[in-house]
Amino acid sequence: MSTRHRNILFFAAGAIVVALALAAFASPFASTQPDGLNKVAIDKGFDHEATDSAVEGSPLAGYAVRDVGNEKVSKGLSGVAGVAITLAVAGVVFGGLWLVVRRRSVPSSPARSAPAASG
Repeated sequence: MSTRHRNILFFAAGAIVVALALAAFASPFASTQPDGLNKVAIDKGFDHEATDSAVEGSPLAGYAVRDVGNEKVSKGLSGVAGVAITLAVAGVVFGGLWLVVRRRSVPSSPARSAPAASG
């Protein structure tokens, strides 16, 4: 592995560690105040018309992990799960693109080409 590739790998690994650390340790301290859209709905008086999300019963609904008693731990686990899911989806998408590009750039072997006409 070249030095350039090793540096890219270390940078990517470091970025993933930082993302996971922030998700685990910073997300529990996120503001409990309404976000921008909820704040506008409250200020304009139509917040009572809001309906539950379609994924309200999911394990990660409400930026928390269901059935975890400690709120800060629940939010931290939710953040880590979000980072992991995002990395998994990105890995599948970019891994698939990499395979497609790699297959297209591989030259065809001489055995598969048409035989040369002799004359």
